[in-house]
Amino acid sequence: MSSYNEEHELNPQEPPSRKEMSRRQFLTYTLGGATAFMGAGAILPMVRFAVDPILHKKGEGDFIKVAEASKITNEPQEFNFELKQQDGWYASTATLTAWIRKDESGEIYALSPICKHLGCTVGWNNDKAFPDEYHCPCHGARYTKLGKNLAVAPKPLDQYKTKIDSGWVYLGDIIPNTEAKKEA
Repeated sequence: MSSYNEEHELNPQEPPSRKEMSRRQFLTYTLGGATAFMGAGAILPMVRFAVDPILHKKGEGDFIKVAEASKITNEPQEFNFELKQQDGWYASTATLTAWIRKDESGEIYALSPICKHLGCTVGWNNDKAFPDEYHCPCHGARYTKLGKNLAVAPKPLDQYKTKIDSGWVYLGDIIPNTEAKKEA
């Protein structure tokens, strides 16, 4: 009969019959899992931030009721309107301005008052030296009635998408000026 010690001395290469986790394996698995969990916590918001715009459906944009169509003349008129905005959890109301007029064919269009030079607000017919033009008081940029750039500014004034419904003028998104191209 052999003793227990003699058996193990004869087969020293044989692993123990029961699989046990060593302290080193336990720490490796625990620290690796904790590191993976923390890494995923840092990476997931970045992935969400990158993918979120793709998940939102683009609509046509909202149109806002601005003025009665019967009050629009051939002379540009300044109209203020409010736009409700939601930025994250912060809701605010922005007051915007548009220059609205009819052209010779009776078509209503609206121009943005933001100067394309450095972003100041233009006014209609506010410079006696240049009548019947939009004028920027900041740096002297000038625009025609249709918004075509004459001096200083590199581009024409932007225009709003317009829609007439039930006798009211509705304004939508700001787009590049298509009316200025009609001027020769």
